[in-house]
Amino acid sequence: MPSTLSGRTVLVTGATSGIGYETARRLTELGATVLLHGRTPEEAQAATDRLIATAGIDGTLLKPLAADFARLEQVENLAHAVVREHPRLDVLVNNAAIAAPERHTLTADGNEIAFQVNFLAHYLLTDLLAAALTTDPTGRVVNVSSSLHRTAAIQWNDPQRIRRYARLAAYAQSQLALTVFAADPRVTAVSVNPGVCDTGLLPLYGNEGAPAAEGAQHVVRLCDPAVEIVNGAYYDRAERVAPAAAATDDRTIKRLNKLADLLVGHTA
Repeated sequence: MPSTLSGRTVLVTGATSGIGYETARRLTELGATVLLHGRTPEEAQAATDRLIATAGIDGTLLKPLAADFARLEQVENLAHAVVREHPRLDVLVNNAAIAAPERHTLTADGNEIAFQVNFLAHYLLTDLLAAALTTDPTGRVVNVSSSLHRTAAIQWNDPQRIRRYARLAAYAQSQLALTVFAADPRVTAVSVNPGVCDTGLLPLYGNEGAPAAEGAQHVVRLCDPAVEIVNGAYYDRAERVAPAAAATDDRTIKRLNKLADLLVGHTA
């Protein structure tokens, strides 16, 4: 029986390691064309080569792409390149994430780095790809979030955390923002907490994590057009559960969109 993902086109951000890499591997095994995003062209190409060499993936199904999410101009360039080549995009997996650094760090765009890489870059990318993602009614966005979003608050008066910075709070804020963004009506989107996995983010959670391939399974399932999804839904691994209250609050959703538009330089 052919997979319902066969022939679909999926962009996976942060696909050079961890859950993103395993998600790309599984999607291509199921016959999807994967646009494999990495921070640099070298990293994206190396991950592509590794998948072809070690997983026996058909190279024609993999397209390496690069953008450093700490630079919003590169995110825009990435979106334009995707639209040029793929006017119809079936799924966007917003997976790229960094652990917030020990010391408060601003990007060249003036944003706290975890807030930009984990949320604002994905906000901008999703917005620029909205037309491509809505050409088919089953088009969707899957945000890879975290249970830590429940511990977070968005600091509306100081989203860049200039006055008070703690790395865990900054990371959690970025994950809450991403989870809130799934409820935005522009594109059908869901969030998934893939569970604590043995990836580069593990130190934020503890010492032990499940294999990244296990977390990727929960992401891949939500990419499948045969799996019906509700906009704004949140999944804890395979189970749909309620996210933090803020993630379904209309005022919060609108307020976040206004803030994000301002910070990515879009004027509504």
